[in-house]
Amino acid sequence: MRGTDPLGRAIYDHYRGEREEPLVDRDGARTREQPIERFYFGEFDPGSERGTWVRSKLDGPLLDIGAGAGRDALYFQDRFETIATDVSEFLVETMRERGVRDVREVDMFALREAFDRDRFRSVLVYGTQIGLAGSIQGLREFLGDLAFVTKPDVSAAVHGYDPEMDATGEILGYRADPTPGLAYRVYHSTYEDAHETLLFRLFSPDRLREAAVGTGWEVAEVKYASGENPSTYLAALRKRRRHR
Repeated sequence: MRGTDPLGRAIYDHYRGEREEPLVDRDGARTREQPIERFYFGEFDPGSERGTWVRSKLDGPLLDIGAGAGRDALYFQDRFETIATDVSEFLVETMRERGVRDVREVDMFALREAFDRDRFRSVLVYGTQIGLAGSIQGLREFLGDLAFVTKPDVSAAVHGYDPEMDATGEILGYRADPTPGLAYRVYHSTYEDAHETLLFRLFSPDRLREAAVGTGWEVAEVKYASGENPSTYLAALRKRRRHR
């Protein structure tokens, strides 16, 4: 399991006590070294502001998309059926070794190929991965796929950066867009000999509402983060009608 995927490799090596180099993100002259232990290996705190909000939106069977090192899946799998997914084989193996019972290597943009219709009662997409959709149309297609694999009367919680917040302009890799509610983020990750350039489209909650039209979802609630990431938000989606 070598090759690209610097994030997955760094997290896998860190968990096994074999990481000797940092995971570094670069945008021109700006760099950051990711604090892997703090970002990916803390425990889900059900009593925190975020934990309380997320728990109130989820039920089983739960689909945890882009589950990383399995922090949230490890908590929820003891409460109801939870399937954790990630596109990285390194992260999938990390989750298995950490005790996530049902973890699968799945591309979040190929859900219809991976799961049957009406498979889940709730979905968690935490980590700003919705930006990888790349466009309003890409986000709309993702939400349509999400509607396909979920039952009627369900909820989903998604996490994103709001480009209309002043603090978002300070994040590594931010690129402004003249269109209200939209921006880009691009940076280059390096770990040992692995390199990857990541491109995100940032959507405001209003743009998320726009993308949801016709997908079977509506944005029911938006909650902004506090603390060190005030420009991120959690959006609760609910099924508007059964999507065909």
